[in-house]
Amino acid sequence: MQRDVMNYDVLIVGAGPSGLAAAIRLKQLANETGKELSVCVLEKGAAVGAHILSGAVIDPIALNELIPDWKARGAPLNTPVQQDAFLILSEAKSWAIPHKLMPPLMSNQGNYIVSLGDVCVWLGQQAEELGVEIYAGFAAQEMLYDDQNQVIGIITGDMGRDSTGQPTSQFTPGIEIRAPYTLIAEGSRGSLTRELEDHYDLRKHSSPQKYGLGLKEVWRISAEQHKKGLVQHSLGWPLNNETGGGSFIYHYGEQLVSIGFVVHLDYANPHLSPYEEFQRFKTHPVIQALLKNGKRLSYGARAISEGGLQSWPEMIFPGGAIIGCSAGMVNVPRIKGSHNAMKSGMLAAEAVFEEFNNKADGVALSSLLHNYPIALKNSWVWEDLNAVRNVKPLLSRFGSWGGTCLGGFEMWLAAFSINLPWTLQHKQADHTCTKPAAEMPKIDYPKPDGVYSFDKLNSISLCNIAHEANQLCHLNLVDKVTPIKINLAIYDAPEQRYCPAGVYEIVKNQEETYLQMNAQNCIHCKTCDIKDPTQNIVWMPPEAGSGPTYSGM
Repeated sequence: MQRDVMNYDVLIVGAGPSGLAAAIRLKQLANETGKELSVCVLEKGAAVGAHILSGAVIDPIALNELIPDWKARGAPLNTPVQQDAFLILSEAKSWAIPHKLMPPLMSNQGNYIVSLGDVCVWLGQQAEELGVEIYAGFAAQEMLYDDQNQVIGIITGDMGRDSTGQPTSQFTPGIEIRAPYTLIAEGSRGSLTRELEDHYDLRKHSSPQKYGLGLKEVWRISAEQHKKGLVQHSLGWPLNNETGGGSFIYHYGEQLVSIGFVVHLDYANPHLSPYEEFQRFKTHPVIQALLKNGKRLSYGARAISEGGLQSWPEMIFPGGAIIGCSAGMVNVPRIKGSHNAMKSGMLAAEAVFEEFNNKADGVALSSLLHNYPIALKNSWVWEDLNAVRNVKPLLSRFGSWGGTCLGGFEMWLAAFSINLPWTLQHKQADHTCTKPAAEMPKIDYPKPDGVYSFDKLNSISLCNIAHEANQLCHLNLVDKVTPIKINLAIYDAPEQRYCPAGVYEIVKNQEETYLQMNAQNCIHCKTCDIKDPTQNIVWMPPEAGSGPTYSGM
């Protein structure tokens, strides 16, 4: 197919924290030295920030380095953390853990409660002021390789194909965007990252990546209940000891709270629904009291890369690098990773710029950015993640309570610069942890009350989803008989429950039983690609601009 071609010096896929930080740092370095450097950022969402979802409490350490005068420039970090609280929940009661018992790295003093989507919109503005070209509504569909097996860019997805894949009257072919260096910043479980990991065997020396599913709502609550600057986390009910996860509640803005729930995707019971666990959590007496007379404004969900250092792939490949949460930058006990993601993008940018500097001195560009992983290992990103490297493996091995106690002990040792000499590896990918349905207890979830808890369709109505119904389905089945023959027969079709948007539905009629995929509901969380027990579902980007358009998330 004949395609248009665009050429840049650097191509960045993804306008999240890491991608935008990389773009800004590249243009800063170019402008400081008087060099011309063309930088392009592609974003599959309809606008910058449209697909961004996070808690979020942000550590400003990376932003302080990248844009020291961010306050004067109007960065939307307006709510400094004033108070930390940590609760243990039973079904009806709660117990507060004294803050002085928590490891120091768990403190959020000096951090800010934000909408990460708003922060990305602001970062995008800073990037464009420096000369970065940002194109929202363009989904990178596949990698481009040359005859030497080096990445030379990407191909964007075609527009205007119907549900059978045939061109319609609105058909527009994707374009080739080429660059000497491509930085992949597409976030957790990205489709290009997966392609590159397979193509170059980038995971041959790493543990399996581990994931969580984060679900979030924004509520406007009564003035009496609002405590601006309060950061609250909890463990316990409604999850049992064998299922990792917990809640977050952040008070910010004008009577706003971000309330959310994270479920680690290495849970065993296929009857479990992370979405329903979140809805059940909000019926706890303490949470009901907080939300009473409040109004739910928005909802969303997103997979989180939780594996830590052990699960990092090789960060570089011929012609580019993986940055941010495409590699996995989340500090699990701190429940934050944007600062690490931004710093990784900045370090990759510096490695790229060094190569262009060398080229100006007559040295050929190297296909491998060797200095990027070296700089990453010598940075505070490594220190941040190294201090907690064993926490997630301990949670997987010893459950929520045993893992929390052992992990807390190790974090206290780290506070005194005592690092244990071993690094625990992750034993299993999350999808292999799912057990047959017959071996696990069924879970009877209560019906939503429409006040504190809601059904999935009600919730996704708050996601502002745009999706052309007649487009080619972006959820691909490797084998079309597996959903019924294996997933339904052995695991009771867990895709009906782990998906937080009602995409997957088992339909039974007199003629047949089949899996129906309501792709128009998809909010791009990637959980199906991660948790499907047979790895039969492959998530690919739909037409650019499709999916949620989050606001203030």
